[in-house]
Amino acid sequence: MAHSDAFQDVKVTSKSSDLPLKQVPQPEYGNEVLYAETAKAEKSEYKFSVDYDVVRREHVVLVNGKPLPGTPSAKVPHVELARFLEPDRLVPVTGVPAQLAEQETKGATTPLERAKDIYEYVFRTMKYDKNGSGWGHGDTLWACDSKHGNCTDFHSVFISMARAEKIPARFQIGFPLPADKHSAEIPGYHCWAEFYLDSTGWVPVDISEAWKHQEKHDYFFGAHDVNRVQFTQGRDLKLAPAQDGPPLNYFVYPYVEIGGKEYPNVSIAFSFQDVDSAPTKVSALR
Repeated sequence: MAHSDAFQDVKVTSKSSDLPLKQVPQPEYGNEVLYAETAKAEKSEYKFSVDYDVVRREHVVLVNGKPLPGTPSAKVPHVELARFLEPDRLVPVTGVPAQLAEQETKGATTPLERAKDIYEYVFRTMKYDKNGSGWGHGDTLWACDSKHGNCTDFHSVFISMARAEKIPARFQIGFPLPADKHSAEIPGYHCWAEFYLDSTGWVPVDISEAWKHQEKHDYFFGAHDVNRVQFTQGRDLKLAPAQDGPPLNYFVYPYVEIGGKEYPNVSIAFSFQDVDSAPTKVSALR
């Protein structure tokens, strides 16, 4: 589920479901899910839909690489930050990404300077390209070798390298809303990253969008625009109630199990429509 935070106000306007839905908070990252189960399938097909009204706000922490004047520091306890220094299954913090991080941040004296060096490395060496296979899994080592992929691959490299330099970094995922349209089908997800500074708090970066819109290279180091709705964060997700399958690499599409095994034959569709053209956009997301 999308949920409210400082940069989006989320209201569920309607839900329809062929099975009773229960909203369940998730323990590790604070995500929210809608959960349904049945002991005996009585239909060949089950349908679920959710409609949201979302007010979206621009998130700006850095301008030209420097903290925005007057930005309050929101310190996070170090015990909470510890998870964002650890590896994920496809996001190692040793080996190749650590060697690259050490090499690329030579001469940097602060965590902010090191994060900028890592951002520049990913921007300079990666290409947004979804040809072939292997992309989209957020596999840092694959991306370091192939040097192409989608947003998942770009930000996995950034997170691995940042964590290797002892900079907490986290993965966020949701859906993009086309800036040039007022309503549209949404073909797929979008993800980005944040890194943490004691002096500033969480700082957003979106390197794949910077690559696609290179005039915004500086903007996307320290900001993201209103053209997105965040749903979940984190990798290697153990759900509650627990799934029988392995932890989810990331979680943005519905996950279904039948007989204790993942059932992949799930049809999905997402769309949005602007309901207000004011500067702070209000969107209906389905």
